Amino acid sequence: MTAASTSISHNKNQKNDRSHRKIGNLLNIAGITIDGDKPWDIQVHNPEVFSRILAQGSVGLGESYMDGWWSCDEIDSFVQRLYEANLPACLTNWVDRAALLAAIMLNSQSGSRAFDVGRHHYDIGNDLYRAMLGERMIYSCGYWKCARTLDDAQEAKLDLVCRKLFLEPGMRVLDIGCGWGGAARFAAERYRVEVVGVTVSERQANIAREHCEGLPVTIDLKDYKGIEGRFDRIFSLGMFEHVGFKNYSTYMQFVADRLEPDGLFLLHTVGANYSDRIGNAWVEKYIFPNSMLPSIAQIGKATENLLVMEDWQNFGSDYAKTLLAWFRNFDASWPRLKDHYDQRFYRMWKYYLLSFAGAFRARENQLWQIVFSRKGRRLRYDAPR
Repeated sequence: MTAASTSISHNKNQKNDRSHRKIGNLLNIAGITIDGDKPWDIQVHNPEVFSRILAQGSVGLGESYMDGWWSCDEIDSFVQRLYEANLPACLTNWVDRAALLAAIMLNSQSGSRAFDVGRHHYDIGNDLYRAMLGERMIYSCGYWKCARTLDDAQEAKLDLVCRKLFLEPGMRVLDIGCGWGGAARFAAERYRVEVVGVTVSERQANIAREHCEGLPVTIDLKDYKGIEGRFDRIFSLGMFEHVGFKNYSTYMQFVADRLEPDGLFLLHTVGANYSDRIGNAWVEKYIFPNSMLPSIAQIGKATENLLVMEDWQNFGSDYAKTLLAWFRNFDASWPRLKDHYDQRFYRMWKYYLLSFAGAFRARENQLWQIVFSRKGRRLRYDAPR
């Protein structure tokens, strides 16, 4: 080894040591020990992981897990502790600042990009989602108030949505972001309404049409802004996270224009505790491109002079249960899924589901169901729970 290479190696080791100490000190605040024996402690397999996390923030943390540079028995507990100690804010770096600048300069969720998330996330394989999501293939938070299983929680959520909208036979209903058709089918079967569902995923649309065959349900493969006509009721379950802060007012204007004067709209969305203009960089790169979470203030601003809020319910703690149930289904199905997905995908998907569960358990993220009317109901709105 030459003197130059020895010097480079020495400098690299010094950098790793400094990064190790800095990350270690931060993790100690959260009660996390590097190579400790608690289920939320991380086990390090590559000493360069600390420099990578400091340089790349959330992307470095997620990617290094995907690459096997560290492991943890309970990723959800690890991430929960990170958020409870407010450590993600300490790791903001140039990647996050560049993403914020791009969000301000560009409209990442513009109409021309509406189908990006469909191709990147929802079209990756119906076999994966069939295995993970449960009987009705519902990809949003379940309602666990009285439920003991994932399927029960999802059915309880769908019934809650229908009851909050006071669905009656013969009503015309719009489902914005209909997924695999589970909610549209439930409403048509149980409440005898006519449903138009819209999705930006071709594979979702194909399965949704199969699920709703023989029912008064139409599934359209298009951006929601292409829907015409008026509806007695509108609901959107887990789609608003893809709209983006620059388009919130446009979205709410669309809803107001498509809703009958005495109609109701239910928005079911993950929400943030503060207003932001970007999402998590790792999530945007690997899971949901062009995604971000709305705040109460952003939703309120977007609905001014358009809609009247009748009810707002938060059951964000239920999403941790839902995500853990999805992970158990995914993990149990991996032996038959692994022929179509590699081990790095497994680690990516595991990190996605469990880190989200940790964020919800820490109450960093919320789950809101909000009911709006056009101009306010004359009669008192008594919200079902």
